[in-house]
Amino acid sequence: MGKQLLSIRFHLTLLLIIINFSLNAQTISLENCFEMAKQKNITLKQAKSGFKTAEYNLQAEKNSYFPKIDLLSSYTYLSEPLTINLQSVKDGIVEGSSKQSVNTANQIYNEITGNNLPQAAQDRIYNTSKTIIGGIYPNYNPTLSEQSYFIAGLGIRQPIFLGNKLNSSVDLAQSVVNTAGFNVEAVDKEIAFLIAVQYLRILYLNSLIVKQQMIVDALDKNKSYAEELVKNEILPPYQKNWTNVVLIQAKSQFNAIQNEKQNAQIELNKLIGVELDTDLVILDTLKYNKVNLDEQTKEFWLANPAYKIANGRIAYAETAKKISKSLALPNVFAVGNFNLYQKDLPVTIPNWFVGLELQWTLFNAQTSKRISASKQLIDEAKLGEENAGLMLQVQSKVAKNKMQSLENDVIALDAARKEARTTCRLITERMKNQLSSPKDVNDALLVETEIEKVYYTAVFGYYIALAEYFNSIGEPTKITQFIK
Repeated sequence: MGKQLLSIRFHLTLLLIIINFSLNAQTISLENCFEMAKQKNITLKQAKSGFKTAEYNLQAEKNSYFPKIDLLSSYTYLSEPLTINLQSVKDGIVEGSSKQSVNTANQIYNEITGNNLPQAAQDRIYNTSKTIIGGIYPNYNPTLSEQSYFIAGLGIRQPIFLGNKLNSSVDLAQSVVNTAGFNVEAVDKEIAFLIAVQYLRILYLNSLIVKQQMIVDALDKNKSYAEELVKNEILPPYQKNWTNVVLIQAKSQFNAIQNEKQNAQIELNKLIGVELDTDLVILDTLKYNKVNLDEQTKEFWLANPAYKIANGRIAYAETAKKISKSLALPNVFAVGNFNLYQKDLPVTIPNWFVGLELQWTLFNAQTSKRISASKQLIDEAKLGEENAGLMLQVQSKVAKNKMQSLENDVIALDAARKEARTTCRLITERMKNQLSSPKDVNDALLVETEIEKVYYTAVFGYYIALAEYFNSIGEPTKITQFIK
């Protein structure tokens, strides 16, 4: 009677703990997990951030059509001021000026008299001019500028023709945006698949916990019955010890399953994007129901984001080829400059100027090889696309084959576990009539436990194969229709 009261108190205490836990915890379904992950999963947020980055880069490439305006300025300090070296040309200037004076006087005299100046007069004019000019000619080199000067202005550069480089750059950035978008979709679906797997794992562990608890309770009753038989000297003491050993082992297995469930919940919390120690209550167990799959649409893999990513690499490679070819074409820019400030310059610069600038690489040994490499990249991308489609087809067929095989296993194991229950019940009844021992009951219970575990493992594998199938066709969330 005392043991019964203790047992009742224990179960009441356990019930209160469970009720308190349920009030503080959050019950969650698979659909809730998918919705929360879309908002909170870190990997998905990272993929979306990458998509935004690609969009900004695309906008930047589109803005390449606009002119570029730079503020240009410079400050220059010379080791010494710029000077004009008049002494190096002195002799030539004096000689030339003297001869010019003689020639001028001779022309005037010729106009008046019709004759040239006498040679003596020409010599006197030449010598006099040479003396006068040589006397007044500077004997120093004048400074041309200050020792330092500063200039500032606005430089404008507008692309006019770049050999399709700008259009190709925009196309390349657009292909990156498309790929980033497909990557967001792929990450979203991959996370949904992983969440489905973890959720199924928790349901599987819940099923094992329920069955293991039933086994522990049965072994505990068997232990109590063995103690009564030993007390009445119907069984030897070692029989009671044996039931205790089996009970301890069953409790240890129960604790191990619970620990595995806790780890599975931590992994699920990470996928959902909540705190790792968040209490999410999932009490459902695995219940087998045969799934009749709809007929696959033709070329179903085309809608899978993994295939879209592979397809996007072709567009990227084709754009890269256009860019490689455009490197051989000329670049034409409109250029201009408007001076904002200039002081102490040796030469005065006009306030503004405009012009055209041509840049054309006439020879570059790398260009032809780059074009060849880009062509090869296109072939590689096409093979990658074909391989991606083939891999998705393989995954789909393998998943369906797994489901078919596991379906047969589940049917066979379900029949086996029912037989095991019946056998265990009959042996227990025989023990009550002292026709079998507690050890026989323990052995039967252990066999029943193993068959139950194998059964639920097969059911778990069946639903995992179903999740893999939906993931291969790009619809991982569709599994919620079959997990209620």
